[in-house]
Amino acid sequence: MKILIVDDQRLMREGLATIIGLEAGMEVIGTAVDGRDAYSQALEKRPDVVLMDIRMPGMDGVEGAELILKHAPDTKVLILTTFDDAELILNVLEKGVHGYLLKDLPAEAIVSAIHTVYNGGTVLQPEITEVLMREMKKMSEWNPDKARLASTEAPEGLTALTDREREILSLLGQGFNNKDIAESLSITEGTAKNHVSNLIAKLGLRDRTQAALFAVRFSI
Repeated sequence: MKILIVDDQRLMREGLATIIGLEAGMEVIGTAVDGRDAYSQALEKRPDVVLMDIRMPGMDGVEGAELILKHAPDTKVLILTTFDDAELILNVLEKGVHGYLLKDLPAEAIVSAIHTVYNGGTVLQPEITEVLMREMKKMSEWNPDKARLASTEAPEGLTALTDREREILSLLGQGFNNKDIAESLSITEGTAKNHVSNLIAKLGLRDRTQAALFAVRFSI
């Protein structure tokens, strides 16, 4: 598994590179100082996972992630930052990143998250999910018309899902990958993958990250 680490702080870059480089099956193929540097290296080195900070001088992690996901679609992007601002989280998740973590996590949790996104899962740290839920509650209170619209739109899409698909959508919101879903529901990984593809299509979403965000937004 090839990893690219992006952070404007040298100590953080080198520290993460050391920790991750000691993990079996993981190789740090480079470090970058901002989004533009990350994008350039991602095109050249084709990492499997980019561990990306958000706020950096020059090009930030939001724009860098968007460019990488657009031009190197096989690369997964996992955000690792100190910022838990709801608007920022929603913005970067809507770009299609595969997870959002805070830097105060223990090293083993970060390594586990890298494995999860590499294997096709989405990682939303519980604290991040709570931030999103609070923000969506505020949006409903500030804009009742929008809230009513959302409440009529969401069930319409959800009614097209089977009970099994709703169950899997809930697991996506918890960050499960296909293997985790299969083990949790005692089905094959191929069946889990098919269910995920079907529910994404029925809901008119782009990918499993949007599906996870949908699950969080509507408390599936």
